[in-house]
Amino acid sequence: MNVKKIKKIVVLATGGTIAGLAMDVDQPQNYKAAQVNVAQLLHSVVPAGLNVLTEQVAQIDSKDMSFAVWQSLLERVAHWAAQDEVQGVVITHGTDTLEETAYFLQAVLQPNKPVALTCAMLPANAPESDGTANLKEAFSWVQSMGSVGVSVVCAGQVHTGLAVQKSHSHKRNPFTSQAHVSHPASLQIPSVAQVLACTDWPHVALVFNHVGADGRMVRTLMAHDAPDGWVAAGTGNGTLHHDLEAALLDAQKQGAHVLRASRCAWGGVQSRDTDVLPYAGLLTAVQARVALVLDLIARRP
Repeated sequence: MNVKKIKKIVVLATGGTIAGLAMDVDQPQNYKAAQVNVAQLLHSVVPAGLNVLTEQVAQIDSKDMSFAVWQSLLERVAHWAAQDEVQGVVITHGTDTLEETAYFLQAVLQPNKPVALTCAMLPANAPESDGTANLKEAFSWVQSMGSVGVSVVCAGQVHTGLAVQKSHSHKRNPFTSQAHVSHPASLQIPSVAQVLACTDWPHVALVFNHVGADGRMVRTLMAHDAPDGWVAAGTGNGTLHHDLEAALLDAQKQGAHVLRASRCAWGGVQSRDTDVLPYAGLLTAVQARVALVLDLIARRP
């Protein structure tokens, strides 16, 4: 007799506000992230009849997200996504660096199964905590027909991993996303094996253009602790103060890779005839930094 196997959903927990606890539930903004383990987090959340496996990959505030945790998360997502009996993966994550993790996982893995990152803006013990609802939505999304790739599921919305950005500091729905964002064709993507084997991650610095900007920070770092690359968050359409631009051009001549993005939330950077530095298209500055880190890993012999 053929027995129909129930598909499994894997939950990989990393901490964040969704696993946080408030010291005083009447002041939920005062909390400590990453206090509730994955078993407690899923109590009364998993739909009846759903076969769920869980792993506590990390227990951190996402502001402290590291390359080491990324490697662990990448390895576990790759492992479970390759299992025939696994329908999809849900990742719990803090909101602060979620957009970077989502971009990283989608760019490297490009999974053909659904991978949903979900989160919360209020800690687990707050009376109106949003974590439970977001988890339920994430479970629903990874079971939906046609769902594929890395997405962020939060507050009733789904954002693709390459396009999502946190654009509000405290709304229940802090994320927005632009359509048709893709990894720049000029930047290479390393294999999963290359990323997992990486023991010395490229140092890519991020610098902003602003009133009174100059190239002192770029020149100082290039002279004493030279980064492998620079992402410049320019004003408007990626414009840069002439002195900052000159310093970045010097850094480029010294072997550093430079990528120009915009500090604006929307629109990215368009190419112009007068461009002297490569541009990141629709990527935000932090997405561009992840893209350049990956490109530098891929270029290593």
